[in-house]
Amino acid sequence: MTLSHDDLGPKNGRPVLLVHGHPFDRSMWRPQAEHLAARGYRVVIPDLRGFGTSKSEDLKTTLDVFAQDLVDLADHLELARFVLGGLSMGGQIVMHLLKDHPGRAEAVLLADTFPGLDTPAAKQARIDTAARITEEGMHGYADELLPKMISKQTRATRQDVEAHVLKMMRNAPEEGAAAALRGRAERPDYTEGLKRIDVPTLVVVGSEDEFTPVEDARLIHREITGSTLVVVDGAGHLPNLERETEFTEALSTFLTTSGATP
Repeated sequence: MTLSHDDLGPKNGRPVLLVHGHPFDRSMWRPQAEHLAARGYRVVIPDLRGFGTSKSEDLKTTLDVFAQDLVDLADHLELARFVLGGLSMGGQIVMHLLKDHPGRAEAVLLADTFPGLDTPAAKQARIDTAARITEEGMHGYADELLPKMISKQTRATRQDVEAHVLKMMRNAPEEGAAAALRGRAERPDYTEGLKRIDVPTLVVVGSEDEFTPVEDARLIHREITGSTLVVVDGAGHLPNLERETEFTEALSTFLTTSGATP
């Protein structure tokens, strides 16, 4: 399948492929995509299968399937190598792509993500949540998730961000969101694979992230030789939206200093 996607910036620009988290869509990356495209990068932001306008009939979508979809999209766009970034589940998909398709990424962004396995309780919670949203839809789940997704400071000062995040979660197709939860519960442990990442890597995390705290980012940073760690003060799980200026500046600086320039 060809994922729904935006392809911004000059076609001869250095390609950057950004992968959204759960339960979001490609509009999550709009601030970074527009900023980088205006500076000569070619930025591709897809909707993962079962999210946004990318269709799926899967009951369970494992991370290898998401990763293969991204490689297929890159092949369709004739992108042999590209900067690859992901946030949360998107970061786990990035780690899986690096494992299954070595050599495709020339630089990596891992934001607010976690390489290890779920605890048995967390795994069961994903399965139970999948059943719940299949039956009830996304609204109740989204409303409960919102206070954990973004920081208290963001909710108090950035009503635009709060509205955007809530809209993405409420509008996520429940079948796709449930399928991803079931598949994510079965993901492998990526921790050992971090040692084999040999391209420039930026690790970013919000200082107030409840889902993947700063210590998770420090673990990734320690395991990936030569990686750069940026902690975005005052942000929760979505620093690219909550503090888009700081996040985008960190990403732009990384792309310049890592040699991944347009």
